[in-house]
Amino acid sequence: MKKIVFLLVFFQSIISFSQNITFQGVVKDTLNEPLEMANVMAVNQTTKAVDAYSITNDKGRFQLSLKANSSYNVRFTFLGLKTKNLTISTKNEDISQTITLNNDATQLAGVEIVREMPVSIKGDTIIYNADSFKTGTERKLEDVLKKLPGVTVNKDGEVEVEGKKVTKLMVEGKDFFDGDTKLGVKNIPADAIDKVQVLRNFNEVGALKGLENNEDNVAMNIKLKSGKKNFWFGDMTAAAGVGHQESRYEINPKLFYYSPKYSINLIGDFNNIGELPFTVQDYFKFTGGFKNMMKKGGTNFNVSSNDLGISLLRNNRAKEITTQFGATNFSYNPTKELNISGFAILSATETDLQTKSQTSFLAEDAKTVFSSEKRDEVAKQKNNLGLYKLSATYKPNSKLQIDYDALAKQSKQNENTSLFQQTFGPNSTFVNSQNIITNKKQDPFSINQNFNAYYTKNDKNVFAFELQHLYQKEDPFYNANLQNKPFATALAYDVFQNRTDLNQNRFVQTNKVDAKLDYYYMVTPKSNINLTLGSTYSHQNFNSSIFQVLDNGNTNNIVGDTNKNKVKYDFSDFFAGLHYKFLTGKFTFNPGFSVHKFTTDNMQLDSNFKIDFYRILPDMYALFQIKKAETLTYNLTYNNDFTDINRLAEGNVLSNYNTIFRGNRQLENATSQTHSLRYFKYNMFNFENIFGNISYSKKMNPVKNASNFNLINQSATAINSNFADETLSGAANYGRSFFKYYKANLTVAGNWSKFNNIQNGNNLAAESFTQNYTFKASTNYKELPNIELGYGYTINDYQGNKFFTKTPSIKLDYYFLDAFSFVSEYEYYKYTNNIKTVDNEYDFLSASLIYQKKGGKMEYKLSATNLLNTTSLNDDNFNQSRFSTSQYVVQPRYIMFGMKYNL
Repeated sequence: MKKIVFLLVFFQSIISFSQNITFQGVVKDTLNEPLEMANVMAVNQTTKAVDAYSITNDKGRFQLSLKANSSYNVRFTFLGLKTKNLTISTKNEDISQTITLNNDATQLAGVEIVREMPVSIKGDTIIYNADSFKTGTERKLEDVLKKLPGVTVNKDGEVEVEGKKVTKLMVEGKDFFDGDTKLGVKNIPADAIDKVQVLRNFNEVGALKGLENNEDNVAMNIKLKSGKKNFWFGDMTAAAGVGHQESRYEINPKLFYYSPKYSINLIGDFNNIGELPFTVQDYFKFTGGFKNMMKKGGTNFNVSSNDLGISLLRNNRAKEITTQFGATNFSYNPTKELNISGFAILSATETDLQTKSQTSFLAEDAKTVFSSEKRDEVAKQKNNLGLYKLSATYKPNSKLQIDYDALAKQSKQNENTSLFQQTFGPNSTFVNSQNIITNKKQDPFSINQNFNAYYTKNDKNVFAFELQHLYQKEDPFYNANLQNKPFATALAYDVFQNRTDLNQNRFVQTNKVDAKLDYYYMVTPKSNINLTLGSTYSHQNFNSSIFQVLDNGNTNNIVGDTNKNKVKYDFSDFFAGLHYKFLTGKFTFNPGFSVHKFTTDNMQLDSNFKIDFYRILPDMYALFQIKKAETLTYNLTYNNDFTDINRLAEGNVLSNYNTIFRGNRQLENATSQTHSLRYFKYNMFNFENIFGNISYSKKMNPVKNASNFNLINQSATAINSNFADETLSGAANYGRSFFKYYKANLTVAGNWSKFNNIQNGNNLAAESFTQNYTFKASTNYKELPNIELGYGYTINDYQGNKFFTKTPSIKLDYYFLDAFSFVSEYEYYKYTNNIKTVDNEYDFLSASLIYQKKGGKMEYKLSATNLLNTTSLNDDNFNQSRFSTSQYVVQPRYIMFGMKYNL
């Protein structure tokens, strides 16, 4: 920790003692009006480098930090006005001056005048010149994005600009694996990038821009260098372990081709060093660009996944990981009117996990421990994942656009686990122990299809029709082979066996159709009326059965209505909506409401249970445009939340070896209201971005679990609670780039929640409060070593039990001798609690040295992961009924030597 503090002081001293002077002033037009968003750039006459740049604020002010005793050519540009060049010689004093730009009829609106400007703005688009931020150590898009002002990239490859998540990544205007940014930021070569364009207020349908509320929609487009267009480019990497008893390898080919008519991307990754290009989590969250078309309707009916609870990797680390990955993405324009695109992603992963854990189960006071278990387990997983998408867009003219998309997802997942389990009662009294063998497997499949048509009749009338169909099939199988005999009464199996071998088959099938027709009428240039007609219809089937394998190998089918399911469930929502959007001064208002007719009908146990009702759901959107880049937004939504078939099926479902669950066919919907307020400010004058948000939600009649515990064994069912759940959350962020070479960011976030469950017949109300503080600071020198410092601090307060997490980190990268790149990263983790019973810590250190001559085709790399040879990590979590601590084994130190050939 003392080293971290020293580096922070060193970082500050670098800034404090920089020998720079300030050149500031105001840019005006010939009418003496200040010009906002004018570009100002200073080129050092000696080095010919861009030493400073600025974009004027709403008062026309600019500010440059220049070297003392130097000569500069300062260029002032503004669309539609004549460019002005000013030669200045700095001394040791600051300079202040007013600049006037004259009219120039030869300048056309929309033309990008200054291509070498590090950052420029054109309408809703921010343009970053990538070379202005590269230092030589960058190898992929992610490395470039992290150095851009206002842009952040997390470890999962998710990109945020000005606090808003980037939902679409394109290259040369063509989709790059639509629906996720990870594959792009982790694979697009840094040396191919010319410009990064951030498209704010993004809407793929031009006819709807201005009609819908797009303020939170952000896309990113990568412009390639001229030498990368109409040519194949990419690289081929191969690496092998050095000095290991086991064989370690990595093969990573990447190939790209872009032309105006078509594009092709090919990515491969084969390794056994724990590098995961595509995880199970990525698979489940990958949307393929499909959006929630009913988000404005006020109905939440989400088809849940029959997830078996296959263990997910923590921090993408495990004892052993072997990956085979391949992906291709294409786009083709057979005519100007038609675009066809798609992708295919295939991944095969084998994972070994070794974990020790202890779980404590809490009494109704959420403090007293009434039982606990210790587990020592070894698991082996195989995950084969596949995603396929085909899209077509047809635009015969400016008035009509037709889209079609199909996304198919399939997987084959299998997990075998062997564990030694011990049970303890009150006061840690030993009860029993057993060896357990479990198997989980499933081969789910889904296909989602989308058809959209948009027609602009004239300037006043716009029509939008959207249709979406989901077909989903799941077949999870679970087997638990135990020494003990849990749930013997509930499941009614043969207890006169040496071991209890329980098995359950489940089959869930879903067909869901969403349809919506929107009509927009422009009342005035600043107001429109939106009429909506829509419906959602879902039909689901849920079948399950439990059987026992006896000691002699025979099958004992467990019969009875309580241990099987044969359920059909229909849900329908027909609704009409009315919204009125209008602009007045700096304000935009969009109030509205929707009228719904809901019907739910579940058929099981030779009878059906049907509910019909009507509901009016209001919503409200308001925007205060304080300045061009400063807004305050308010949202109010009322929603009806419906469960799907999984919580309605009344037969027992074996969720785990110590948990069974029964649904409740008489569940009603929950009703929720959410208020959110968001503030945003982005100041290009000093590259400062500030954003904050606060949200409050209250859910009435929520669906909760009513659980009964017998030591560690849990029997649960679903009920509607009479007590509301509440959540209050907020976050604030301040980020700034300054003196050209420095970037800092501070984020503060908090979440308070109050929720209720039923445990052993008693209502259990609990509150939790989580605080998170994150600070990052980095340099971006061209010829000096660069440092990135980070510090995270999290406080989890659950019913007075406080847990603290500290995560300092430091990264060093240095490009030297015009050929060498050195990168090293250190992370430290410490987890404690307020009563001093938990004290876990671990750290990771990695480093790499790369040699590549400028313009050379070959690259040589020596890298090492887990240099400190950390053998295991700790993980802790808690909820209303339990808290647990686990320790899992991770891969040891690897030293790799690799070569890369650049096309």
